[in-house]
Amino acid sequence: MPPRSVAVVGAGPAGTTLALGLLQHGCTVTLVTDRTAEEIRDGSVMSSQVTFESALEVEAALGVPALLPPAPEIGRMAFDVRYDDGTSAAFDVPLGAPARSVDLRVKVPALLEAVERLGGKVVVRNAGVDDVEELAASHDLVVVSTGRGGLVDLFPVDEERTPYSSPQRTAALTYLSGGSSDATFRYQVVDGVGECFTCPGLTVEGPCDIVVVTGVPGGPLDVWADVTTPEEHLARLHEVLRAHFPSEADRLAGAGLVDAGAVLRGGFTPVVRRPVGTLPSGTQVLGMADVVVLNDPLTSQGSNNAIKSAAFYLDAVTNHHGPFDADWMERTFANFWRGWAHFATRWTNDWLRPLQPHQREALTAAAVLPGVAERIAAGFDDARLFDPWWYDAGATEAFLAEQRAVAAGPFDPRDLRRALGQYATGVTVVTTVHDGQLFGMTANSFTSVSLNPPLVLWAAAKSSPSLAAFEAADAFAVNVLAADQHHLSRQFSTSGTDKFEGVRLAPADGPPVLEGTVAHFVCRRLPGDRGRLDAGDHVVFLGEVEAYDAPGGEPLVFHSGFYRLATKHPDL
Repeated sequence: MPPRSVAVVGAGPAGTTLALGLLQHGCTVTLVTDRTAEEIRDGSVMSSQVTFESALEVEAALGVPALLPPAPEIGRMAFDVRYDDGTSAAFDVPLGAPARSVDLRVKVPALLEAVERLGGKVVVRNAGVDDVEELAASHDLVVVSTGRGGLVDLFPVDEERTPYSSPQRTAALTYLSGGSSDATFRYQVVDGVGECFTCPGLTVEGPCDIVVVTGVPGGPLDVWADVTTPEEHLARLHEVLRAHFPSEADRLAGAGLVDAGAVLRGGFTPVVRRPVGTLPSGTQVLGMADVVVLNDPLTSQGSNNAIKSAAFYLDAVTNHHGPFDADWMERTFANFWRGWAHFATRWTNDWLRPLQPHQREALTAAAVLPGVAERIAAGFDDARLFDPWWYDAGATEAFLAEQRAVAAGPFDPRDLRRALGQYATGVTVVTTVHDGQLFGMTANSFTSVSLNPPLVLWAAAKSSPSLAAFEAADAFAVNVLAADQHHLSRQFSTSGTDKFEGVRLAPADGPPVLEGTVAHFVCRRLPGDRGRLDAGDHVVFLGEVEAYDAPGGEPLVFHSGFYRLATKHPDL
């Protein structure tokens, strides 16, 4: 098959990352940008682009860090929330791995130049619908990652996933130099009023402080409408910090703008759109990143979402050998939505509302329970970690009880988890059926126990909502995931009734068997206490293999908190 030809319209973080990855996989790529690299460097700031661990892993796999100057590490999170009754909660915790923020005026030009070096065609054009028609006629696939030029109108709003009809925050972004900076992501909240988050970053002039203030429309932080110049913006920022975030006012008292383009103000309505756009000719194109999932910036998820969308789409393109039709486009977006964007969107939309009593309780507990503080900080990297305990009072109560028990244990749980994570494992989805309903959960505890008889075991957390179904069922299937099925690992590792939505199942009697895995094992649970062992905060299930299939392929690997790919050792 000749190389697949892909046009990417929009050269933000998502578009440039996707183009770079496609070129590394042998695709022919046209990347359309509305500005040259030099115009971007000389322009205004575009975002805070705080990039956390999971997204940085994607960039590292594509060699992006080697294209950029070193950026300051963000190694801690300091969180502070104040309520209208005068109470507050605060915690300070290390991040699992450093985050970073590189000014897009530095990053995007570097990626554009890398795309050209790898043989990609970079076209400078403010593309409209006619331009996309032209690209669609000459490429196998067109991916739209910019809404400019009326392109966003190609993608209908998904009303069921879009709860808001107006902006929920006004936002002001500022890049400062001369402040008292350290390696901390500071997130401060005035409940019901707005937020301020700051972090060290790298801009065109070198290290800087990045400040984002978001405010409820019409509230005390919605004070930017009459600001017209960078100087007025800076003066208003210092006023806002002194009035509402005094610790940041003190830390940044002597700071000034890094350059004339160091400010940005605005607001937009959070929206989710359908991923397939239809051109006037009838040709269909695929939407990506902010075009189809536009979240409010208050949780600083924009950079994560952009880079992760590029990773999901890259996997989908390079592992597909048929036509890029509407069904494929829907599946590609569905994998991204279920595996990543759904969680970031749900959490961000929820954060736009005043905190509920159980959420206030969790934030208060974080000040004294390191596991709670670490989970919140890690959630900024991967919002799946807020599900379900952030949204449900009963789940919050259970989570806090679990964390109190962990804190009373003999070891530091964070360090023990890090140590145990050094053992690399495969990733499985274990499934069963009970009372006619399908159940499944992700597990990397699967292991072979015996060949004669053929026995396997796996473990489920006692906190899992699906545990009762597995305890009641007398059979289960272990599905060993392939390298391109990491979205299924995420999908089945969270609670909810739609875990099987969009999942292709192989014809099978008994427990459901997933298509596309490198192996699956259908097992009968051993009878009585032999098949179920109570083990601390988990339950161990032991089963005898009754049927299996192993078509093989590249497996999904999990090591040190990340999905990995298996490669042959160079010495063997």
